[in-house]
Amino acid sequence: MLRLSLIGSALIAVTVVIHAAGTTAWVRYLARKYTLDSIAATRWSAIAILVYTALIAFVLHVVEIVIWAATYQVLMPVKELASFEEAVYFSFVTFTTLGYGDITLSEGWRLLSGIEALNGILLVGWTTAMIFSVVQNIWRGLSAQNK
Repeated sequence: MLRLSLIGSALIAVTVVIHAAGTTAWVRYLARKYTLDSIAATRWSAIAILVYTALIAFVLHVVEIVIWAATYQVLMPVKELASFEEAVYFSFVTFTTLGYGDITLSEGWRLLSGIEALNGILLVGWTTAMIFSVVQNIWRGLSAQNK
């Protein structure tokens, strides 16, 4: 149990660093490239910013999920998750807390999947906050333009 807790904690640290680096880089890019006035200049620039923000967040989540899946493949006996595709599927379902239940881990490994679910909740919430912040800035730009 201690070993899995440490592994889970290390994976949380790695995925948080990835998410922090990715979201910080994206927000800094937006701050350098756009002003409130330029965001409001066209509806299409606002839409493009939101679409790219969502896609970047999605890519970050996929990378994080694949890291969890790779860890499952390396650490677990073959009978737990038979293929990398199955490990990625299980990781997606766990990270998003969807939890279909069609694949479950044996008693000794369940703790790790619970830690992954908590990690997913944290990072999806972070993404939601980032998107909300981007929307707020777009709204400020549009509001300033209409005054």
